[in-house]
Amino acid sequence: MNAPCFPLTIFYDRSCPLCAKELHALIDFDRDDRLRLIDCSPPGFHSEAAAAAGVSAFDLMHQIHARDAAGRWYRGVDVFIMAYRAAGIEAVARLWAHPRLRPLWDRLYLWVARHRMILSRLHLNAAFGWLVRRAARRAEQRISECGNGTCGG
Repeated sequence: MNAPCFPLTIFYDRSCPLCAKELHALIDFDRDDRLRLIDCSPPGFHSEAAAAAGVSAFDLMHQIHARDAAGRWYRGVDVFIMAYRAAGIEAVARLWAHPRLRPLWDRLYLWVARHRMILSRLHLNAAFGWLVRRAARRAEQRISECGNGTCGG
């Protein structure tokens, strides 16, 4: 996976509470303004950039996609790796990118994407939001401690 050129524009389903909670939590911790969100859920949604790349509105609604500033497209787990990195939550990005776990994440993500509305009705969106915020606070705390010369390493 290439390192993205920022900003990274993420096409997501805003009508999905699970999707919205996670991505808006990431935006809240994006201190360098490296992430942009585009809601592709409105009826009749059309993106010239997506269409030019052969990505349909149907594709955008069935799997998360992102486009970087250089015009490269990413989808699925790659988007989450880049988004968590952009928000400064490196530990979660490394977990998503772990070579032994990646095949599991790829399959699990597709299952979650397919069942996201049911999972939202089970209030997993609240858990995702909480987990993202907790991971982000821990990342900020580590950065703060290292800035003060108190981190190990």
